[in-house]
Amino acid sequence: MEELFEKWAGEPCLNKLQITANGSNRLYYRLEGETKSCIAALNKDVRENEAFFFFAKEMAKRGIKVPEVYAISEDRTTYIQEDLGNVTIYTFLSSRKTNGVDVTEYLRDLYRRAIDNLIEIQTVCRDIDFSNAYPRPCFDRQAIQWDLDYFKYYFLKLFHVPFDEQLLERDFQTFMDYLLDEDCDYFMYRDFQSRNIMLYNDELYFIDFQGARKGAAQYDLASLLYSSKSDVPDEMRKELLEYYMDRREAANDKKQKFDRESFKNKFYGYVLARMMQAMGAYGFRGVIEKKEYFVKSIPYAVRNLRKVLETVDFPIEIPHLMSVWQSIAEMKEYSDANERLTVSIFSFSYRKGVPFDKSGNGGGYVFDCRALPNPGLFDEYKTLNGRDQAVIDFFEQHPETERYLEYVRGIVGESVASYISRGYTRLMINFGCTGGRHRSVYCAERIARYIHENFDCNVSLHHLEQSKL
Repeated sequence: MEELFEKWAGEPCLNKLQITANGSNRLYYRLEGETKSCIAALNKDVRENEAFFFFAKEMAKRGIKVPEVYAISEDRTTYIQEDLGNVTIYTFLSSRKTNGVDVTEYLRDLYRRAIDNLIEIQTVCRDIDFSNAYPRPCFDRQAIQWDLDYFKYYFLKLFHVPFDEQLLERDFQTFMDYLLDEDCDYFMYRDFQSRNIMLYNDELYFIDFQGARKGAAQYDLASLLYSSKSDVPDEMRKELLEYYMDRREAANDKKQKFDRESFKNKFYGYVLARMMQAMGAYGFRGVIEKKEYFVKSIPYAVRNLRKVLETVDFPIEIPHLMSVWQSIAEMKEYSDANERLTVSIFSFSYRKGVPFDKSGNGGGYVFDCRALPNPGLFDEYKTLNGRDQAVIDFFEQHPETERYLEYVRGIVGESVASYISRGYTRLMINFGCTGGRHRSVYCAERIARYIHENFDCNVSLHHLEQSKL
Protein backbone atom coordinates (compact mmCIF):
# COMPACT_ATOMS: atom_id res chain seq x y z
CA MET A 1 0.00 0.00 0.00
CA GLU A 2 2.96 2.31 0.62
CA GLU A 3 3.95 1.85 -3.04
CA LEU A 4 0.46 2.87 -4.15
CA PHE A 5 0.69 5.94 -1.93
CA GLU A 6 4.10 6.98 -3.22
CA LYS A 7 3.04 6.49 -6.83
CA TRP A 8 -0.07 8.62 -6.29
CA ALA A 9 1.39 11.25 -3.96
CA GLY A 10 4.81 11.62 -5.53
CA GLU A 11 6.35 11.56 -2.04
CA PRO A 12 7.29 8.88 0.49
CA CYS A 13 4.85 7.58 3.08
CA LEU A 14 6.04 8.82 6.49
CA ASN A 15 3.24 7.53 8.76
CA LYS A 16 0.94 4.51 8.69
CA LEU A 17 -1.85 4.28 11.28
CA GLN A 18 -4.44 1.49 11.41
CA ILE A 19 -8.07 2.64 11.70
CA THR A 20 -10.67 0.63 13.59
CA ALA A 21 -13.39 -0.91 11.40
CA ASN A 22 -16.11 -2.21 13.73
CA GLY A 23 -18.23 -4.32 11.41
CA SER A 24 -15.86 -5.25 8.63
CA ASN A 25 -13.11 -7.72 7.87
CA ARG A 26 -11.47 -5.07 5.71
CA LEU A 27 -8.34 -3.43 7.12
CA TYR A 28 -8.05 0.35 6.93
CA TYR A 29 -4.99 2.56 7.37
CA ARG A 30 -4.32 6.28 7.22
CA LEU A 31 -1.18 6.91 5.17
CA GLU A 32 0.56 10.27 5.47
CA GLY A 33 3.36 11.89 3.59
CA GLU A 34 4.84 15.33 4.01
CA THR A 35 1.96 17.09 2.23
CA LYS A 36 -0.65 14.44 1.39
CA SER A 37 -2.70 11.80 3.14
CA CYS A 38 -5.14 9.08 2.11
CA ILE A 39 -7.02 6.07 3.44
CA ALA A 40 -5.77 2.65 2.35
CA ALA A 41 -8.02 -0.41 2.37
CA LEU A 42 -7.05 -4.09 2.23
CA ASN A 43 -9.74 -6.60 1.32
CA LYS A 44 -9.26 -10.06 -0.18
CA ASP A 45 -12.85 -10.13 -1.46
CA VAL A 46 -12.19 -8.79 -4.95
CA ARG A 47 -15.85 -8.87 -6.02
CA GLU A 48 -16.80 -6.67 -3.08
CA ASN A 49 -13.97 -4.28 -3.97
CA GLU A 50 -15.15 -4.11 -7.58
CA ALA A 51 -18.65 -3.22 -6.40
CA PHE A 52 -17.18 -0.40 -4.30
CA PHE A 53 -15.09 0.94 -7.19
CA PHE A 54 -18.09 0.84 -9.52
CA PHE A 55 -20.53 2.55 -7.16
CA ALA A 56 -17.96 5.18 -6.12
CA LYS A 57 -17.50 6.14 -9.76
CA GLU A 58 -21.20 6.10 -10.65
CA MET A 59 -22.32 8.00 -7.53
CA ALA A 60 -19.65 10.66 -8.02
CA LYS A 61 -20.80 11.11 -11.64
CA ARG A 62 -24.25 11.97 -10.29
CA GLY A 63 -22.94 14.54 -7.84
CA ILE A 64 -23.04 12.39 -4.68
CA LYS A 65 -20.21 13.15 -2.24
CA VAL A 66 -18.23 9.93 -1.91
CA PRO A 67 -14.49 9.37 -1.40
CA GLU A 68 -12.45 9.48 -4.57
CA VAL A 69 -10.53 6.27 -5.31
CA TYR A 70 -6.97 7.34 -6.12
CA ALA A 71 -5.25 4.08 -7.01
CA ILE A 72 -5.87 0.30 -7.07
CA SER A 73 -3.34 -2.52 -6.84
CA GLU A 74 -2.95 -4.91 -9.77
CA ASP A 75 -4.58 -7.78 -7.87
CA ARG A 76 -7.51 -5.44 -6.89
CA THR A 77 -7.17 -6.31 -3.17
CA THR A 78 -5.65 -2.99 -2.08
CA TYR A 79 -6.71 0.54 -2.87
CA ILE A 80 -6.23 4.06 -1.61
CA GLN A 81 -8.97 6.66 -1.40
CA GLU A 82 -9.66 10.20 -0.29
CA ASP A 83 -9.05 10.99 3.39
CA LEU A 84 -12.25 12.50 4.78
CA GLY A 85 -10.99 12.83 8.34
CA ASN A 86 -12.24 11.05 11.46
CA VAL A 87 -15.62 12.65 12.18
CA THR A 88 -18.85 10.81 11.44
CA ILE A 89 -22.33 11.95 12.45
CA TYR A 90 -22.13 9.33 15.21
CA THR A 91 -18.80 10.51 16.66
CA PHE A 92 -19.76 14.18 16.28
CA LEU A 93 -22.93 13.74 18.32
CA SER A 94 -21.31 11.36 20.83
CA SER A 95 -18.56 13.87 21.62
CA ARG A 96 -21.16 16.50 22.42
CA LYS A 97 -23.07 14.10 24.67
CA THR A 98 -19.82 13.38 26.50
CA ASN A 99 -19.17 17.10 26.91
CA GLY A 100 -22.58 17.62 28.50
CA VAL A 101 -23.97 19.63 25.55
CA ASP A 102 -27.65 19.43 24.59
CA VAL A 103 -27.39 17.78 21.17
CA THR A 104 -31.07 17.93 20.22
CA GLU A 105 -30.74 20.68 17.61
CA TYR A 106 -27.46 19.28 16.27
CA LEU A 107 -29.17 15.93 15.90
CA ARG A 108 -32.23 17.33 14.14
CA ASP A 109 -30.18 19.41 11.71
CA LEU A 110 -27.72 16.66 10.81
CA TYR A 111 -30.41 14.05 10.31
CA ARG A 112 -32.45 16.37 8.12
CA ARG A 113 -29.37 17.03 6.00
CA ALA A 114 -28.73 13.27 5.83
CA ILE A 115 -32.34 12.69 4.73
CA ASP A 116 -32.07 15.34 2.00
CA ASN A 117 -28.98 13.56 0.71
CA LEU A 118 -30.63 10.15 1.02
CA ILE A 119 -33.54 11.24 -1.17
CA GLU A 120 -31.09 12.50 -3.79
CA ILE A 121 -29.10 9.24 -3.67
CA GLN A 122 -32.24 7.10 -3.94
CA THR A 123 -33.48 8.97 -6.99
CA VAL A 124 -30.50 10.12 -9.08
CA CYS A 125 -28.75 6.75 -8.67
CA ARG A 126 -31.84 4.76 -9.60
CA ASP A 127 -30.63 4.17 -13.17
CA ILE A 128 -27.30 2.60 -12.16
CA ASP A 129 -26.52 -0.82 -13.68
CA PHE A 130 -27.04 -3.06 -10.65
CA SER A 131 -25.54 -6.09 -12.38
CA ASN A 132 -22.32 -4.79 -10.81
CA ALA A 133 -23.76 -5.09 -7.27
CA TYR A 134 -22.44 -7.66 -4.82
CA PRO A 135 -23.52 -10.15 -3.56
CA ARG A 136 -26.90 -9.64 -5.31
CA PRO A 137 -28.25 -6.97 -7.67
CA CYS A 138 -31.40 -6.40 -5.61
CA PHE A 139 -32.88 -6.82 -2.15
CA ASP A 140 -35.09 -9.66 -3.32
CA ARG A 141 -36.52 -12.75 -1.60
CA GLN A 142 -33.16 -14.50 -1.56
CA ALA A 143 -31.37 -11.51 0.01
CA ILE A 144 -34.08 -11.05 2.64
CA GLN A 145 -34.00 -14.78 3.42
CA TRP A 146 -30.26 -14.53 4.07
CA ASP A 147 -30.88 -11.74 6.57
CA LEU A 148 -33.65 -13.69 8.30
CA ASP A 149 -31.44 -16.78 8.55
CA TYR A 150 -28.68 -14.59 9.99
CA PHE A 151 -31.15 -13.42 12.63
CA LYS A 152 -32.36 -16.95 13.35
CA TYR A 153 -28.97 -18.65 13.69
CA TYR A 154 -26.86 -15.86 15.17
CA PHE A 155 -29.36 -14.18 17.46
CA LEU A 156 -32.29 -16.44 18.31
CA LYS A 157 -30.17 -19.55 18.77
CA LEU A 158 -27.19 -17.84 20.44
CA PHE A 159 -29.44 -16.02 22.93
CA HIS A 160 -31.72 -19.03 23.46
CA VAL A 161 -34.89 -17.30 22.27
CA PRO A 162 -37.50 -20.10 21.90
CA PHE A 163 -39.07 -20.68 18.47
CA ASP A 164 -40.66 -23.37 16.34
CA GLU A 165 -38.64 -23.74 13.14
CA GLN A 166 -41.57 -24.59 10.88
CA LEU A 167 -43.89 -21.90 12.24
CA LEU A 168 -41.12 -19.31 12.06
CA GLU A 169 -40.31 -20.18 8.44
CA ARG A 170 -44.00 -19.93 7.55
CA ASP A 171 -44.16 -16.41 9.00
CA PHE A 172 -40.88 -15.46 7.35
CA GLN A 173 -42.48 -16.23 3.96
CA THR A 174 -45.53 -14.10 4.78
CA PHE A 175 -43.30 -11.28 6.02
CA MET A 176 -41.21 -11.36 2.82
CA ASP A 177 -44.35 -11.24 0.66
CA TYR A 178 -45.41 -8.15 2.61
CA LEU A 179 -42.05 -6.40 2.17
CA LEU A 180 -41.75 -7.15 -1.53
CA ASP A 181 -45.24 -5.86 -2.35
CA GLU A 182 -43.69 -2.41 -2.77
CA ASP A 183 -41.71 -0.39 -5.33
CA CYS A 184 -38.29 -2.05 -5.00
CA ASP A 185 -36.51 -0.25 -7.83
CA TYR A 186 -34.74 2.47 -5.82
CA PHE A 187 -31.03 2.72 -5.12
CA MET A 188 -30.68 0.99 -1.74
CA TYR A 189 -27.49 1.97 0.06
CA ARG A 190 -27.95 -1.00 2.45
CA ASP A 191 -26.03 0.43 5.43
CA PHE A 192 -27.14 4.07 5.52
CA GLN A 193 -26.43 4.92 9.16
CA SER A 194 -24.64 7.56 11.20
CA ARG A 195 -21.28 5.74 11.30
CA ASN A 196 -21.13 5.75 7.49
CA ILE A 197 -21.81 9.47 7.05
CA MET A 198 -18.71 11.62 7.37
CA LEU A 199 -18.62 15.30 8.31
CA TYR A 200 -15.88 16.90 6.25
CA ASN A 201 -15.51 20.64 5.60
CA ASP A 202 -19.07 21.03 6.90
CA GLU A 203 -20.38 18.74 4.14
CA LEU A 204 -21.80 15.22 4.41
CA TYR A 205 -19.85 12.48 2.64
CA PHE A 206 -20.88 8.85 2.29
CA ILE A 207 -18.77 5.72 2.77
CA ASP A 208 -19.20 1.91 2.93
CA PHE A 209 -21.74 1.59 0.12
CA GLN A 210 -20.20 -1.55 -1.42
CA GLY A 211 -23.34 -3.50 -0.47
CA ALA A 212 -25.63 -1.22 -2.49
CA ARG A 213 -28.33 -2.78 -4.65
CA LYS A 214 -31.83 -2.17 -5.94
CA GLY A 215 -34.53 -2.15 -3.24
CA ALA A 216 -37.32 -0.35 -1.41
CA ALA A 217 -36.78 3.27 -0.31
CA GLN A 218 -37.98 2.52 3.22
CA TYR A 219 -34.98 0.33 4.07
CA ASP A 220 -32.33 3.06 4.14
CA LEU A 221 -34.51 5.47 6.11
CA ALA A 222 -35.14 2.67 8.63
CA SER A 223 -31.37 2.09 8.84
CA LEU A 224 -30.72 5.76 9.54
CA LEU A 225 -33.43 6.35 12.14
CA TYR A 226 -33.20 3.02 13.99
CA SER A 227 -29.45 2.42 14.04
CA SER A 228 -29.06 1.03 17.56
CA LYS A 229 -26.36 3.09 19.27
CA SER A 230 -27.28 6.32 17.50
CA ASP A 231 -30.15 6.33 20.00
CA VAL A 232 -32.38 8.85 18.19
CA PRO A 233 -35.28 9.85 20.51
CA ASP A 234 -38.53 8.17 19.50
CA GLU A 235 -40.45 11.44 19.01
CA MET A 236 -37.69 12.74 16.76
CA ARG A 237 -37.83 9.53 14.70
CA LYS A 238 -41.51 10.19 14.01
CA GLU A 239 -40.76 13.82 13.16
CA LEU A 240 -37.96 12.81 10.77
CA LEU A 241 -40.16 10.21 9.09
CA GLU A 242 -42.69 12.96 8.39
CA TYR A 243 -39.88 15.22 7.16
CA TYR A 244 -38.75 12.55 4.68
CA MET A 245 -42.29 12.09 3.37
CA ASP A 246 -42.84 15.85 3.11
CA ARG A 247 -39.67 16.21 1.05
CA ARG A 248 -40.61 13.31 -1.19
CA GLU A 249 -44.07 14.77 -1.78
CA ALA A 250 -42.58 18.16 -2.60
CA ALA A 251 -40.39 16.52 -5.24
CA ASN A 252 -43.28 14.63 -6.90
CA ASP A 253 -43.18 14.54 -10.67
CA LYS A 254 -44.88 12.55 -13.43
CA LYS A 255 -42.10 10.00 -13.55
CA GLN A 256 -41.93 9.38 -9.85
CA LYS A 257 -45.21 9.72 -7.98
CA PHE A 258 -44.78 9.38 -4.22
CA ASP A 259 -47.52 7.52 -2.35
CA ARG A 260 -47.22 8.77 1.22
CA GLU A 261 -49.73 6.34 2.70
CA SER A 262 -48.17 3.29 1.05
CA PHE A 263 -44.69 4.36 2.11
CA LYS A 264 -45.70 4.81 5.74
CA ASN A 265 -47.65 1.53 5.85
CA LYS A 266 -44.55 -0.44 4.86
CA PHE A 267 -41.97 1.63 6.72
CA TYR A 268 -42.13 -0.23 10.04
CA GLY A 269 -41.94 -3.58 8.26
CA TYR A 270 -38.59 -2.47 6.88
CA VAL A 271 -37.62 -1.17 10.32
CA LEU A 272 -38.12 -4.69 11.68
CA ALA A 273 -36.34 -6.27 8.72
CA ARG A 274 -33.36 -4.02 9.40
CA MET A 275 -33.49 -4.74 13.14
CA MET A 276 -33.40 -8.49 12.54
CA GLN A 277 -30.41 -8.15 10.21
CA ALA A 278 -28.65 -5.99 12.80
CA MET A 279 -29.38 -8.43 15.64
CA GLY A 280 -27.87 -11.23 13.57
CA ALA A 281 -24.77 -9.08 13.12
CA TYR A 282 -24.62 -8.35 16.87
CA GLY A 283 -24.71 -12.05 17.62
CA PHE A 284 -22.14 -13.04 15.03
CA ARG A 285 -19.76 -10.11 15.43
CA GLY A 286 -20.26 -9.75 19.17
CA VAL A 287 -20.57 -13.31 20.49
CA ILE A 288 -18.74 -15.34 17.84
CA GLU A 289 -16.05 -12.81 16.87
CA LYS A 290 -16.01 -11.23 20.37
CA LYS A 291 -16.18 -7.62 19.16
CA GLU A 292 -17.30 -5.58 22.14
CA TYR A 293 -18.99 -2.80 20.18
CA PHE A 294 -21.62 -5.21 18.84
CA VAL A 295 -22.40 -6.67 22.25
CA LYS A 296 -22.93 -3.13 23.56
CA SER A 297 -25.41 -2.45 20.76
CA ILE A 298 -27.81 -5.22 21.80
CA PRO A 299 -29.61 -3.34 24.63
CA TYR A 300 -30.33 -0.43 22.26
CA ALA A 301 -31.69 -2.80 19.62
CA VAL A 302 -33.96 -4.53 22.14
CA ARG A 303 -35.31 -1.20 23.38
CA ASN A 304 -35.96 -0.08 19.81
CA LEU A 305 -37.80 -3.31 19.09
CA ARG A 306 -39.91 -2.88 22.22
CA LYS A 307 -40.93 0.64 21.15
CA VAL A 308 -41.93 -0.48 17.66
CA LEU A 309 -44.01 -3.39 18.98
CA GLU A 310 -45.82 -1.04 21.38
CA THR A 311 -46.88 1.41 18.67
CA VAL A 312 -47.32 -0.48 15.38
CA ASP A 313 -50.11 -2.77 14.17
CA PHE A 314 -49.22 -4.97 11.21
CA PRO A 315 -51.86 -5.78 8.58
CA ILE A 316 -50.54 -9.33 8.11
CA GLU A 317 -50.85 -12.52 10.13
CA ILE A 318 -47.41 -13.49 11.48
CA PRO A 319 -48.28 -14.81 14.97
CA HIS A 320 -45.15 -16.84 15.60
CA LEU A 321 -42.77 -14.15 14.42
CA MET A 322 -44.66 -11.66 16.61
CA SER A 323 -44.22 -14.05 19.54
CA VAL A 324 -40.48 -14.27 18.87
CA TRP A 325 -40.17 -10.48 18.73
CA GLN A 326 -42.11 -10.21 21.98
CA SER A 327 -39.81 -12.73 23.66
CA ILE A 328 -36.81 -10.61 22.68
CA ALA A 329 -38.50 -7.43 23.92
CA GLU A 330 -39.08 -9.09 27.29
CA MET A 331 -35.52 -10.35 27.79
CA LYS A 332 -34.89 -9.54 31.46
CA GLU A 333 -31.29 -8.45 31.01
CA TYR A 334 -32.46 -5.70 28.67
CA SER A 335 -35.60 -4.68 30.55
CA ASP A 336 -36.35 -0.97 30.95
CA ALA A 337 -36.69 -1.73 34.65
CA ASN A 338 -32.94 -2.20 34.71
CA GLU A 339 -31.92 1.44 34.46
CA ARG A 340 -28.48 1.96 32.95
CA LEU A 341 -25.62 3.14 35.09
CA THR A 342 -25.04 6.89 34.98
CA VAL A 343 -21.50 8.01 35.76
CA SER A 344 -21.42 11.65 36.87
CA ILE A 345 -17.99 13.26 36.46
CA PHE A 346 -17.12 16.64 37.99
CA SER A 347 -14.16 18.99 37.84
CA PHE A 348 -13.95 21.37 40.80
CA SER A 349 -11.80 23.81 42.73
CA TYR A 350 -10.56 22.74 46.17
CA ARG A 351 -11.01 26.35 47.23
CA LYS A 352 -14.77 25.82 46.95
CA GLY A 353 -14.96 22.28 48.27
CA VAL A 354 -15.76 18.80 46.99
CA PRO A 355 -19.06 18.61 45.01
CA PHE A 356 -22.16 17.39 46.81
CA ASP A 357 -23.64 14.09 45.62
CA LYS A 358 -27.26 14.84 44.73
CA SER A 359 -28.05 11.15 44.10
CA GLY A 360 -28.12 10.47 47.82
CA ASN A 361 -25.34 7.87 47.66
CA GLY A 362 -22.97 9.92 49.78
CA GLY A 363 -20.37 10.71 47.14
CA GLY A 364 -17.85 8.73 45.12
CA TYR A 365 -14.24 8.96 44.01
CA VAL A 366 -12.30 12.18 44.59
CA PHE A 367 -9.02 12.46 42.70
CA ASP A 368 -6.55 15.20 43.67
CA CYS A 369 -4.91 16.58 40.51
CA ARG A 370 -2.74 19.14 42.33
CA ALA A 371 0.38 16.96 42.09
CA LEU A 372 0.32 17.29 38.28
CA PRO A 373 2.23 20.02 36.42
CA ASN A 374 0.20 23.23 36.57
CA PRO A 375 -0.15 25.24 33.33
CA GLY A 376 -1.90 27.93 35.35
CA LEU A 377 1.52 29.08 36.60
CA PHE A 378 2.42 30.30 33.10
CA ASP A 379 1.00 33.50 31.64
CA GLU A 380 0.17 31.99 28.22
CA TYR A 381 -2.22 29.46 29.81
CA LYS A 382 -3.87 31.53 32.53
CA THR A 383 -6.90 32.55 30.48
CA LEU A 384 -7.30 29.05 28.98
CA ASN A 385 -8.77 25.85 30.42
CA GLY A 386 -8.25 22.10 30.24
CA ARG A 387 -10.25 21.76 27.03
CA ASP A 388 -8.11 24.20 25.03
CA GLN A 389 -5.64 22.57 22.64
CA ALA A 390 -2.65 24.50 23.99
CA VAL A 391 -3.35 23.18 27.50
CA ILE A 392 -3.92 19.65 26.17
CA ASP A 393 -0.55 19.86 24.40
CA PHE A 394 1.04 21.04 27.65
CA PHE A 395 -0.21 17.99 29.55
CA GLU A 396 0.73 15.58 26.78
CA GLN A 397 4.31 16.81 27.01
CA HIS A 398 4.49 15.65 30.64
CA PRO A 399 4.54 11.82 30.94
CA GLU A 400 3.50 11.95 34.61
CA THR A 401 0.04 13.09 33.48
CA GLU A 402 -0.53 9.93 31.46
CA ARG A 403 0.79 7.76 34.31
CA TYR A 404 -1.67 9.44 36.67
CA LEU A 405 -4.58 8.86 34.28
CA GLU A 406 -3.56 5.24 33.83
CA TYR A 407 -3.91 4.69 37.58
CA VAL A 408 -7.30 6.42 37.53
CA ARG A 409 -8.51 4.31 34.58
CA GLY A 410 -7.49 1.16 36.44
CA ILE A 411 -9.46 2.06 39.56
CA VAL A 412 -12.47 3.61 37.85
CA GLY A 413 -12.71 0.94 35.15
CA GLU A 414 -13.01 -1.82 37.75
CA SER A 415 -15.80 0.07 39.53
CA VAL A 416 -17.76 0.89 36.39
CA ALA A 417 -17.66 -2.73 35.21
CA SER A 418 -18.71 -3.95 38.66
CA TYR A 419 -21.51 -1.41 38.98
CA ILE A 420 -22.91 -2.37 35.57
CA SER A 421 -22.80 -6.10 36.35
CA ARG A 422 -24.50 -5.56 39.73
CA GLY A 423 -27.24 -3.31 38.34
CA TYR A 424 -26.14 -0.15 40.17
CA THR A 425 -27.38 3.08 38.62
CA ARG A 426 -25.16 5.88 39.98
CA LEU A 427 -21.43 6.47 40.26
CA MET A 428 -19.79 9.82 41.00
CA ILE A 429 -16.19 10.71 40.09
CA ASN A 430 -14.59 14.05 41.03
CA PHE A 431 -11.36 15.68 39.89
CA GLY A 432 -10.09 18.63 41.89
CA CYS A 433 -7.29 21.13 41.49
CA THR A 434 -6.54 24.56 42.89
CA GLY A 435 -8.68 26.65 40.55
CA GLY A 436 -10.80 23.97 38.87
CA ARG A 437 -9.82 25.20 35.41
CA HIS A 438 -6.83 23.28 34.00
CA ARG A 439 -5.75 20.00 35.60
CA SER A 440 -9.15 18.90 36.90
CA VAL A 441 -10.93 19.82 33.66
CA TYR A 442 -8.37 17.99 31.51
CA CYS A 443 -8.54 14.83 33.65
CA ALA A 444 -12.36 14.88 33.81
CA GLU A 445 -12.56 15.16 30.01
CA ARG A 446 -10.12 12.29 29.48
CA ILE A 447 -11.85 9.93 31.91
CA ALA A 448 -15.31 10.82 30.56
CA ARG A 449 -14.14 9.89 27.07
CA TYR A 450 -12.57 6.65 28.35
CA ILE A 451 -15.80 5.53 30.07
CA HIS A 452 -18.00 6.54 27.11
CA GLU A 453 -15.84 4.56 24.68
CA ASN A 454 -15.44 1.44 26.79
CA PHE A 455 -18.63 0.90 28.78
CA ASP A 456 -22.36 0.73 28.07
CA CYS A 457 -23.52 3.45 30.43
CA ASN A 458 -24.54 7.09 30.52
CA VAL A 459 -21.82 9.68 31.13
CA SER A 460 -22.72 13.07 32.60
CA LEU A 461 -19.86 15.61 32.64
CA HIS A 462 -19.90 18.81 34.72
CA HIS A 463 -17.27 21.54 35.08
CA LEU A 464 -18.22 23.50 38.19
CA GLU A 465 -16.12 26.47 37.19
CA GLN A 466 -17.99 26.46 33.84
CA SER A 467 -19.07 30.08 34.13
CA LYS A 468 -15.42 31.09 34.07
CA LEU A 469 -14.37 28.76 31.24
